[in-house]
Amino acid sequence: MLAPIEHRIAVELGVRPAQVMAAVQLLDEGATVPFIARYRKEITGGLDDSQLRALEERLGYLRELEARRDAILTSIEEQGKLTPELKADILQAETKQRLEDLYLPYKQKRRTKAQIAREAGIEPLALALLENPMLVPEEEAAQYCNPEAGFADPKAVLDGARQILMEKFAEDAELLGQLREYLNEHGHVKSTVVEGKESEGAKFRDWFDFAEPITQMPSHRALALFRGRNEGVLNVALVLDSELDPEQVKSGPNPCEHRIAARFGIKNQGRPADKWLADTVRWAWKIKIFLHLELELMNSLRERAEEEAIQVFARNLKDLLLAAPAGAKCTLGLDPGIRTGCKVAVVDATGKLLGTTTIYPHEPRNDWDGSINVLAKICKEFGVQLIAIGNGTASRETDKLVADLMHRHPELKLTKIVVSEAGASVYSASEFAAREFPELDVSLRGAVSIARRLQDPLAELVKIDPKSIGVGQYQHDVSQSKLAKSLDAVVEDCVNAVGVDVNTASVPLLARISGLNAGLAANIVSFRDNHGAFRTREDLKKVPRLGEKTFEQAAGFLRIVNGDNPLDASAVHPEAYPVVEKILADIKKGIKEVIGDSRTVKALNPAKYTDEKFGLPTVQDILKELEKPGRDPRPEFKTATFAEGIHEIKDLKPGMVLEGVVTNVAAFGAFVDIGVHQDGLVHVSCLSTRFVKDPHEVVKAGQVVKVKVLEVDLPRQRISLTMRLSDDTAPARREPGRQESPNHTASSRSGPAGQRRHDTPAAAGGAMAAAFAKLKR
Repeated sequence: MLAPIEHRIAVELGVRPAQVMAAVQLLDEGATVPFIARYRKEITGGLDDSQLRALEERLGYLRELEARRDAILTSIEEQGKLTPELKADILQAETKQRLEDLYLPYKQKRRTKAQIAREAGIEPLALALLENPMLVPEEEAAQYCNPEAGFADPKAVLDGARQILMEKFAEDAELLGQLREYLNEHGHVKSTVVEGKESEGAKFRDWFDFAEPITQMPSHRALALFRGRNEGVLNVALVLDSELDPEQVKSGPNPCEHRIAARFGIKNQGRPADKWLADTVRWAWKIKIFLHLELELMNSLRERAEEEAIQVFARNLKDLLLAAPAGAKCTLGLDPGIRTGCKVAVVDATGKLLGTTTIYPHEPRNDWDGSINVLAKICKEFGVQLIAIGNGTASRETDKLVADLMHRHPELKLTKIVVSEAGASVYSASEFAAREFPELDVSLRGAVSIARRLQDPLAELVKIDPKSIGVGQYQHDVSQSKLAKSLDAVVEDCVNAVGVDVNTASVPLLARISGLNAGLAANIVSFRDNHGAFRTREDLKKVPRLGEKTFEQAAGFLRIVNGDNPLDASAVHPEAYPVVEKILADIKKGIKEVIGDSRTVKALNPAKYTDEKFGLPTVQDILKELEKPGRDPRPEFKTATFAEGIHEIKDLKPGMVLEGVVTNVAAFGAFVDIGVHQDGLVHVSCLSTRFVKDPHEVVKAGQVVKVKVLEVDLPRQRISLTMRLSDDTAPARREPGRQESPNHTASSRSGPAGQRRHDTPAAAGGAMAAAFAKLKR
């Protein structure tokens, strides 16, 4: 028998079974991962959110496995075919695949040719030829002719017998396991161009004649091949390594066919039935077993590739959501445009919209001076401190306009920052934006979003479908349900790690808080609007449908700034307030004297205040909060300074050292915005002087970095960069195989039709290898 689910998960995570059992119980009771990770450390032994997410996912898989195991046992038992040996094998199966292999012979399926042959009484012939190759197939088959059943002559009878044996071979669980393992070790994914598609599929030219071991193929390469196949440009197949060399193909039998024959004792010794059996083996491999295993292994490759791509997206999204906020400052948002003008929106320190307008500094109006005068007037009137410039079309031209504004009006003391506007258009057209700004034009809503995402990226980006933020690789090619589930978990963890001000938070932000949903979030905002700001966390219990269980899950992540109780502005959970009262009584001080007093708090002994309910981890967390209440885990705000005079890709020259912002991190490197409307690629081999396997070890989305231009490919709009500024030698060792870019969508820079540049045919499908010839030498 297999170990209990909790024990298997404990081994996989490297933790104690008791920790897993405690976490499973809490999850089953409805507790959220953020709540368990933050407020139930004693119970789980300190499992963090990453461990809990992995535990939750694995728990779901293993429970599905057990349910399937029970269903299979019941089905086979009802057929009267469940032997003790088969039952033992099923109970020992550790994966869904192994279960399905064992169930295959007993699975209800449509009426096959083999079943028809069995019904005609031909199975004894098939088994006899397999057991005794000395029998003459044609002579034996003559005894089984059955015209009424469709087997009128020996040839038809032997075809039926062959179908029976082919099915027998294809449903042997042990044989399938051996062949699957062999294909995994010796299988190559081979791609060739579909005849006549050479020009149309030029973006996939790196894959027109390509092969790589299936176990070594990275996510982005696999997804590029699958996309090429889906677009009708590439033929993609699984082949054995021996089939890649024509000489090896000629030299001997297929090694998989040899394994099938060996499994059933089939040998070529010149006996009457040997050739017939060998042909049966060959047909079983080609027609049944290989097609089945190829589909399975290619699906497995896609699943692995999708999982890795989703993980990359999730890590980038987390970095972006937890990017440093500029803070509560009056901000002017500029959504750049040419013919339709630049949309302007001003928000106050809390994000409240103060006013909007449109200026036309670029073609065809070219009202440069007038635009500067309008901006200067607005900045002076509202006390603007920051100007957020969207990085879309005309971004650099608009950035130059603001630089001129700052030069002419130094007294305004403005700071300008170019921010990613990815997803701003999605927010602008959303139902939430329409409710928030019913009278505002859609294009102006985008300017509001740009301003707010500079103030607080997390608070603004939660209003957008995570998939629209565009920091993934091949995000449109992966399972959308799995992607959504993973990204939603990231957003939930990020929001709860930071916490929210319940008196200013939007419905989308509140909806991400542990224990809350869109309905409860709307109830909180409605209650706040009707009754005024919440003064205490206890007031939250007055919100309709917000019961004790929800309060328990949510309260610690909801902050009440300047309320009646200073603790309500911290991450200390209301259930732990008695611990604080115990501390205050012991040191004979009030909460306002202690909170923020680092010297007093550091002098306390956490162990002194533990009890049966609150252990050392909780008390230590409480003391950290008393020392720095409501501390924000996000880094300090800093921006990149784009080089003067560098506005377009044609301005770049090899050897230039520039400052930029990482917009996306993929498995093969990082894309960096250096202010020329086209992100450059720092290949993984150029991220550091040391060998880097995972780019996330070195960089993350939103990070400000210095890069040097290696190569500029104007025709293909490709920029090759390096972060090895002082090293002019060849790049560090890189992964085997080609280097290429997937469909990179970190930026929302748009062409005339609103298509993202990295989504264009010239950029998709992993065709950067030719452009980056220098990286290959």
